[in-house]
Amino acid sequence: MIEEGQAPGADGEGAEETPDKQEPQKKGSFWKELPILLGVAILVAIVVRTWVVQTYYIPSGSMENTLQINDRVLVNKLVYDFSEPERGDIIVFTAPESWRSVMEEDEFIKRVIAVGGDHVVCCDDQGRITVNGVALDEDGYLFTNPLTGEQDKPSQDPFDVIVPEGRLWVMGDHRSASGDSRERFIRTGGNVEASTIEVDAVIGKAFVLFWPFNDFTWFSVPETFDDVPEPS
Repeated sequence: MIEEGQAPGADGEGAEETPDKQEPQKKGSFWKELPILLGVAILVAIVVRTWVVQTYYIPSGSMENTLQINDRVLVNKLVYDFSEPERGDIIVFTAPESWRSVMEEDEFIKRVIAVGGDHVVCCDDQGRITVNGVALDEDGYLFTNPLTGEQDKPSQDPFDVIVPEGRLWVMGDHRSASGDSRERFIRTGGNVEASTIEVDAVIGKAFVLFWPFNDFTWFSVPETFDDVPEPS
């Protein structure tokens, strides 16, 4: 009989044989559990990728210098289940077919400039975009040519738009090389619906540049958007 707290084989000769007998059982148990552990790990990875966080690479220069071609970013796919996209956010969204040069390339990354109800205008007498009457200071993120030091203008074309509710006005940081709301507005002759995207088309918010590792950066909303009032 084994008493509580007493190991099997603790008396007599059987004490030395017990570890040898138990070891094969432990090894066998590990190999039996391994497929289960791998299955759980794969399931967790699928769940995380589908609903929580996903990696995206940058295929074009439309967000330079904030993002370079072939950079890798992490996108939070859950955040907008509990909140709405905000001005200044860098978002990934499913682009309308009319925006795409190749149908298979359907996921774009841009910066939110204005949200539903906002009055967005280009440009004031200093060449700045205004949102609800407040001029944006975009010097901190607009593309700057590394060879000439010349910075992109906030827009090459004028526009005056009230963003429909449930839609977003988005622009690339490399304004002269971005297929975005401004470009669609001009191309469609001022069609506001065609030049904005649905909030429901947003996949998630880019929150960190993680590759190349030397360029690791957490993304935050530029301070200039803090001064923009809600639409009246």
